[in-house]
Order: sequence, then structure tokens, then C-alpha cells
Amino acid sequence: MKFALNHSPQAAALLAAGRIEIDLYKAADWPDMIAEARAQRPVYVHFPLLAGRGLPDDARLAEIEAMWASTDTPHLNTHLAPHAGQMGVALETTSAADTIRLVDTMLRDIWPLVARYGSSRVVLENAIWDPDYAIPRAVLEPSVICRVVYETGCGFLLDTAHAVASARYLGMDERAYISALPVDRLRELHVTGVCYLNGRWHDHYPLTGDDWALTEWVFDNIRAGVWQAPWAAAFEYGGSGAHFIHRSDPAVIAEQAPRLYALAHSVPEAAL
Repeated sequence: MKFALNHSPQAAALLAAGRIEIDLYKAADWPDMIAEARAQRPVYVHFPLLAGRGLPDDARLAEIEAMWASTDTPHLNTHLAPHAGQMGVALETTSAADTIRLVDTMLRDIWPLVARYGSSRVVLENAIWDPDYAIPRAVLEPSVICRVVYETGCGFLLDTAHAVASARYLGMDERAYISALPVDRLRELHVTGVCYLNGRWHDHYPLTGDDWALTEWVFDNIRAGVWQAPWAAAFEYGGSGAHFIHRSDPAVIAEQAPRLYALAHSVPEAAL
């Protein structure tokens, strides 16, 4: 399995100094970041699409397609993330009627992507419980995520930190929660630690003991063939700008990236 790392100035310096090794960078859909990243390694783009909040217009889709075609990006990703306010539903809704509406709204945005690109080239990512993003509780339920993935035939992008935060919010065991997701459709894996701040769990933090134990368990399931092997595992720590300045510690990257690189390379490369 390929190992990817969020592009950041700190990661670039460590890679140039030979202190870490990666197969490719994961980049935002920013032309400058993509250009900087590909000067060192291949790069794939993670797009900020949000199923349930409307599709980009044709001009934006053309930009996405150009980035997709010019990089080592195998899939178009979209997050399962309708907005409670836009939908007129309560953030913590568990209503069956609301759940049907939320699923239908996500499908409304996913089906055109499938028609345009094919289900094998689209991956759907599980969301994190975060009131700021206003993703309704119902969308975090494994049964809802499974329904959307299986109905569309798309691949699944598992974000372990999102899953941990959502499971804890729902009061579920984290491993039971992840096991109930469509891991037989796994195409891509994102890994970071979580941190409890201001009353909720946040992602993009260093891995701690519990995070490492969960990550090892994830790779155990992949190696054993219990889950489908993804094409890549991305360490989503580090980035550019003020938002990531406190989450781009070079000491963390130097210590944790090699360990994740070894875990990724313990799994045979998956066919795309």
C-alpha cells in the first residue's frame, strides 16, 4: 500500500533532509501547494466536495477535472456531509423521515458524479461529528453510510479520526463502529490522532497510545483480508497556513511518519 503525507513546509524540509520517506504527498486543491509538492514526490489531490450541499458548477468541475488529470489522483472524493440548517432538520435528529431526506439529498449530489465519472472512480468519506460543520447525527450512523456507499456502488474512504470522534459522540465502541462501516468497499485510508478540546473531539492531531492501538488494529484487519485493501494510507497531519501551524510539528512528523510508512508497506499494493 502506498503511504501519503499531508504536504507542509515542515514535511518538505524533513523529506529533503532524508529524515522521512513517503510515496506521495496528499495536497489540497491549491495549485501552489500541488506545484510545491510535486517538486519532491508525486501528489494526489483531496477535494473539498460535500455531498448533500450541492454540486459545483461546470466551471468548477472543469478545474477539478484538470487537477485530477494532471496529478496522481486515482479517485474523486466527496464527504458525506449535508448541512442541518440548509436541510431544515435538527442537528441531533434521529427521525426516520429526516434520515430518508438526508440520504436522498446526498444521493442527489453523488449520482451525477457517478454518471459523469463512473462509480469505480468516486469515493465517499465518513464525516466527523463537529457542530461547526452542522452534519446531522443521522448521517454519522454506519447504516446510513453503508446504504449510500452500497446503493451508489462507490468506494469508501475511511477516516479513522472522523470515525473515532463520531463513535464517541454516538456512544458506540470505536472498533464496533468502524467494523459496521462499508470496509469491504475500502479504497482509501486517512489516519491522524484525535484531541479533546472545547467539549468535542478534533482530528489532525498527533497519534497517542489509543490512536496507535486503533491504527494497528485497522492494519491488522486489512492485512488479514477482513477488509478490502485501500490503494493508499494518508497521514493527515500537517499543512500550510495559520490553521495548521500548531499541528505541523516537525518532531511529530519525523517520529510518526516512518512508523506509518512501515505499516502501509506491510500491506501488498492494492489494484485501483
